[in-house]
Amino acid sequence: MITGAHAIMFTPDAERARAFLADVLGLRSVDAGGGWLIFALPPAELAAHPTDGEGHHELYLMCDDIEATVEELTRKGAELTRPITDEGWGLITALAVPGGGELALYEPRHPSPL
Repeated sequence: MITGAHAIMFTPDAERARAFLADVLGLRSVDAGGGWLIFALPPAELAAHPTDGEGHHELYLMCDDIEATVEELTRKGAELTRPITDEGWGLITALAVPGGGELALYEPRHPSPL
């Protein structure tokens, strides 16, 4: 049945975003043809949360130690777009993605199915 998930980041400067994913986050990739890189992601979870507003989707990268991860990523040139905050269910921040947008990062405090 379901064998995985495929997430797409739409950005005005895909080359800069791809360099960030490879060089800063250290994600492995393959060329799917014509320079279209597909990056490997670690195991994932999916949750459905209620909302009073319009439905939307969000992508969060997970880590075991947000302080250490942020320290390592900033040494590699990553920039935080928000301070680390405690949301109860986890510690969260976000990274600027060169070329456009941001990518959330969090240290979960909830049980994981993985």
